[in-house]
Amino acid sequence: MDRGGTAVDEGVDVDPARPMRADAVKNRQRILDAAAEVFATSGVSVPIDLVAARAGVGVGTLYRHFPNKEALFEAIVLTKVEDLIAQANAADGADDPVRALFAFLQLLASEAAMKHDLFDALGSAGIDIKSRCATRIEELEGGIARLLARAVDTGAVRDDLCAHDVMGMVIGMCDAAERLGGDADSVRRMIGVVCEGLRARAEESE
Repeated sequence: MDRGGTAVDEGVDVDPARPMRADAVKNRQRILDAAAEVFATSGVSVPIDLVAARAGVGVGTLYRHFPNKEALFEAIVLTKVEDLIAQANAADGADDPVRALFAFLQLLASEAAMKHDLFDALGSAGIDIKSRCATRIEELEGGIARLLARAVDTGAVRDDLCAHDVMGMVIGMCDAAERLGGDADSVRRMIGVVCEGLRARAEESE
């Protein structure tokens, strides 16, 4: 039974032992896309009904995919981490390793800044999202390590930092920007400073 929704409310396989049908997979992705957009523009406290309406599905469909708001938050974060892993892997073969590294760090920063409220909401609900996606975070760090290594090999990037250091600087800058009330442009500028700091000094690259 739909929980008050008037949109399409079908296509969900309720048996977890079977793969979801194609229409159910599409509905799930529509919900995730809509939720990410709604939460980014209106905050994480908006009614779940608005997410269902934006996705064009019934509220019942949304709840069968995600039994509560926290489950939806978690799915958004995990999906975004997986997307970042895929983009890091794709950037690994770029012709300009330095540009690829810096572009990816800007992307990582923009996504981390946008998902800050989701992390806070999950933490308030007692959900340790960092532990739950620890394996994915390790994969992401591995992707950054490969980008960093290729950039270092060009001689244009310093060789005394590891991927963990770089991730720490990016996330730290995002946290600082959030505390200071910075916007997306502020985050971009701050990460630009981080990227410049990664460049090798002239005497090191000779």
